[in-house]
Amino acid sequence: MSHAPSATGGDRASLDPQTRDPDARWLVTVMNTAFLALLAGSLLRYLLKHPQSPRLPWVVGLSITLIALQLAGHWLGGRRADRPRQGRLQPVLLGSVVACWVVIVLLAPSFAWCAVPLIYTGLRSLPIRSAVALVAVLCALVMIAEWRLADSVDPHLFLLPPTVAVLATTVFIYMRRQADRLAATERREGTLAERQRLSMEIHDTLAQSLSSQQMLLQAAERTWDSDPAAARGHVRTAESIAERSLAEARRFVHDLAPADLAEGGGLDEALRTLAVRESTGSLQVRFHRDGTPVPLPDRVQSALLRIAQGALANVREHAGATTAALTLSHLDDQVVLDIADDGRGFEPSGARADARANTRAGDRGHGLPAMRARVRQLGGTLTVESTPGQGTVLSAAIPLERA
Repeated sequence: MSHAPSATGGDRASLDPQTRDPDARWLVTVMNTAFLALLAGSLLRYLLKHPQSPRLPWVVGLSITLIALQLAGHWLGGRRADRPRQGRLQPVLLGSVVACWVVIVLLAPSFAWCAVPLIYTGLRSLPIRSAVALVAVLCALVMIAEWRLADSVDPHLFLLPPTVAVLATTVFIYMRRQADRLAATERREGTLAERQRLSMEIHDTLAQSLSSQQMLLQAAERTWDSDPAAARGHVRTAESIAERSLAEARRFVHDLAPADLAEGGGLDEALRTLAVRESTGSLQVRFHRDGTPVPLPDRVQSALLRIAQGALANVREHAGATTAALTLSHLDDQVVLDIADDGRGFEPSGARADARANTRAGDRGHGLPAMRARVRQLGGTLTVESTPGQGTVLSAAIPLERA
């Protein structure tokens, strides 16, 4: 039968095998077919060998009942939209099938080998301890039935059924536990990937915007008495940044594209808008495009825009630059984004060591690692060229065939 495991009980499978494994559905169909075939064969044998038996009506009636219960379980197991109802009815159906099978085996021992598909159903549907107990009972009844059919005592009757049952049970339990471990690993990896995504999004949006707002509000405080108009302008700009940051936060929580891309115009227009927004009285940012634009996947556009945002945030906070340039190059086999500035520069090897130390300490240094992670996910490379006093060039290259 097609029985779904319960969600309760510590040693139950955590998910329906049909949900976790798409191949489980055809295996269930094979087992149901095998049960019906064994049942039909056993009934035909009984009809041929005992046509005048007073037990015949009972055997035929129980066989029909078993067929009906088996088909009902198979039909119910295929109704995905009715999972809660399945959880209540499947144990009842399984218990009814086993009870009918026990009675019919006591009446006609030749029905004993119908236990093989029932063993699979019990292992699949019940907690491990309950399934093992059911297998032991079924195995004992098979041995009794075979002993009643045998003309003489054969040691194989008491060795083969339990050996086969132990082997089948051990393999099934091992495979189910392996599947549970795999599912737990996949959930853990998914959680880590989502945590990394949120970490990068927070750094590239909220953290940067909060830093900008802090600087604007500090500037407003310094000029509040001497230049109220300029102070109010700083406050209005900070308010605008806060509004945009709120929109970004809502979008990345739902794993949507950055707001600049969602507004239309593609990556070129988004980078151009970013350059205008990041330009201030002390820093001028320009955007330039090389090559013939080609359609880029959404994830590539999002990654390059986030990299540009992170790089410009680093320029604004650390470089002391007066000019910066965003250059998007569409080449034959890749798309390349360069962010260059004329700031104070740094020693790249030292910056990597500082970033690792700061990351371990839970402090700053998340920018470059986040950019590298974004590019690596798309099969690309991130390079940084910088010399103290001579500015910095950050280049992100993503191959189009991998994108």
